[in-house]
Amino acid sequence: MGNFALGTRSISKLDGVHPNLGRVVKRAIEITTQDFMVLEGVRTEQRQRELYSQGRTPAKLVAAGVDPALAKPKLQMVTWTLKSNHFKQADGYGHAVDLVPYPVDWNDLAKFDAIADAMMQAADELGVAIRHGADWNMNGKRREKGESDSPHWELAQ
Repeated sequence: MGNFALGTRSISKLDGVHPNLGRVVKRAIEITTQDFMVLEGVRTEQRQRELYSQGRTPAKLVAAGVDPALAKPKLQMVTWTLKSNHFKQADGYGHAVDLVPYPVDWNDLAKFDAIADAMMQAADELGVAIRHGADWNMNGKRREKGESDSPHWELAQ
């Protein structure tokens, strides 16, 4: 286990995130073997549109009802939907966070898996049901069906 702590920026990114999810993240950093940071917590609809625009042509954005000027077809696609659990939900909280290894290395899946191990242990300890973007069907098998959103964590409902 590491001796890690969330930095000021990561803590601020938990503002507006559901307290149960925030507790899991804070416990996970205490028990992880891989330092990590909170990349994003609550997200606006505009931010979601910007992320959705990555990897899509203007024509595809028009078809989805998104401003084609946002198109960034040469970038990697990072989201598949215009809806998000990062948005504030009916209870007033965002229900999702994105966590990345520190220092950031998008290609080292073992680092994301170490974070996942800590998140699942923390969630179990705290009795909070969570879902990982690398295991959407929650069967414990990461990326088996092409699930590729390794930074993404959300409350499972």
